[in-house]
Amino acid sequence: MDDADYGRPIAEDSIRFERLLPGPIERVWAFLTESDKRGLWLAPGAMEIRQGASFALHFQNTELTPDRTPPSERFRQYDRSFTTRHQVLRCEPPHLLTWTWGGGNEAPSEVTFELSEAGDQVRLVVTHRRLADDDTRVTVASGWHTHLTILEDVLQGHRPATFWPTFERLEEEYRCRITSPRN
Repeated sequence: MDDADYGRPIAEDSIRFERLLPGPIERVWAFLTESDKRGLWLAPGAMEIRQGASFALHFQNTELTPDRTPPSERFRQYDRSFTTRHQVLRCEPPHLLTWTWGGGNEAPSEVTFELSEAGDQVRLVVTHRRLADDDTRVTVASGWHTHLTILEDVLQGHRPATFWPTFERLEEEYRCRITSPRN
């Protein structure tokens, strides 16, 4: 795996990923906004493409790849369907999409998708902001890295990497990358 694929902290509460994906830009935009296409790499859920729209994502992470290897005991509680609620904060098709993430007892974080043309490829930059602590950043980084790897595989017509083994390996790597003492 290329070191450039790893998310990089850009602030104490933010992490950013960058990927070059096969274009055109409208195709990648559709994989962010259309339920059936988003369901191939993240989670399905109907979304109105307008600022202020509320929507739900319906996660079934084990079902994202042909190999349905379940998680280890440590993550078994997450091996079920669950639904999350979000709100579109910014929408500038086909270049920018920002929505809320999470919430519950704390303020929601925010995820931004930026798309730009790079020759016949599309540069996708995903930035997740307002992450509460290192543990949250580790989990979020591992999750986005895993989901973005599946997106890349789907767009390239490759068999996607198995979700849980990939996530668990990345979770250990990000724990070292994010929580190691900073110089």
